Amino acid sequence: MSTSLPPRAPGAASPTSPRPDSALDIRLPVSYEPPIRQISKRILVALGLLVAVVAVVYVDRDGYRDTAGGPLSILDAFYYATVSLTTTGYGDITPVTPMARLTNILLITPLRIAFLVALVGTTLEVLATRSREQWRISRWRSRLRDHTVVVGYGTKGRSAVETLRGGGVPVNQIVVVDPKPSAIDEANAAGLVGIVGDASRTDVLRRAEAQNARQIIITAHRDDTAVLVTLTARQLNPHAMVVVSVREAENIPLLRQSGADVTVTSSDAVGRIMGLSTVSPALGAVLEDLLTYGEGLEVAERAVLPREEGKSPRELEDVAVAVVRDNEVYRYYDPTVSQLLRGDRVIVVRPAEELPWARRPGTEDEDTESGSPPNS
Repeated sequence: MSTSLPPRAPGAASPTSPRPDSALDIRLPVSYEPPIRQISKRILVALGLLVAVVAVVYVDRDGYRDTAGGPLSILDAFYYATVSLTTTGYGDITPVTPMARLTNILLITPLRIAFLVALVGTTLEVLATRSREQWRISRWRSRLRDHTVVVGYGTKGRSAVETLRGGGVPVNQIVVVDPKPSAIDEANAAGLVGIVGDASRTDVLRRAEAQNARQIIITAHRDDTAVLVTLTARQLNPHAMVVVSVREAENIPLLRQSGADVTVTSSDAVGRIMGLSTVSPALGAVLEDLLTYGEGLEVAERAVLPREEGKSPRELEDVAVAVVRDNEVYRYYDPTVSQLLRGDRVIVVRPAEELPWARRPGTEDEDTESGSPPNS
């Protein structure tokens, strides 16, 4: 009996564009402190410098002369500090004693420079940084196509990303969506673009450009959440391959009806491995090896080579467990695939040192001759 595999065709772009403020929830790997917070800090620093100058001038108020006459008041000290730090310098209040002038040279002038750097220079830098970040997001959006969206960056999500990256998927072709800012911060630290938000909302998935994605991986903590996210993803992109992690096997039909192409039952799978390990510890160890990325054995998919055409899957150098023909998956012993044909692909078990989607050593020429596209 065969299992259908839907074709992987890129989805068409949605005519509805994201909200103008939606970019605020998109976090590229290089993050920055919110501009308002940065400006607020600089304003507080500037006010602190102003108060320091006022204190210095007021303590030495007898060393200053006011053209209006009379001694300097606290208001005069604030006035002088303000026009001095902002380099306005009206000249109506001036230092006249040597001590006051020395204080201006050694203390107030450095404070004036610090004031300008803290307030004016940093404000311009913050505004430039925000504009640059908005430009980076717009540029990222315009270039992102046929990528992978991973919903949820917990244990399963991180493992899925690790496997994708190990299989040769570029880091800039993976987008993570999670409602927790801490999870997105972790994704950013790994070099991934992250979207903060609830993936069951259409606008959140649009920020991840899910309408242009080739694959959508959903690793929600609850099955009802997984159903909602699957429905939203499928409505937004009818063509993407949607892979969903489900906790209970009884919810698989509901997820299939919601649009999931592949469902992976986490709790049942763990239970089976535990049961098999009890009956046969060696069998449990082999299954654990197959599920552990980068060590021991790996399950891989590759094209049939020209010298393998006409052979049985049992005759391959690799250990073949299934054959993919015309988007249908057949077990290796199925009589339909008793002879391999050009264009077939085989699911094999091989050493982990050979990347799952990489060409086997010495087969580059054969792949070219067969006309098969490179594995990626």
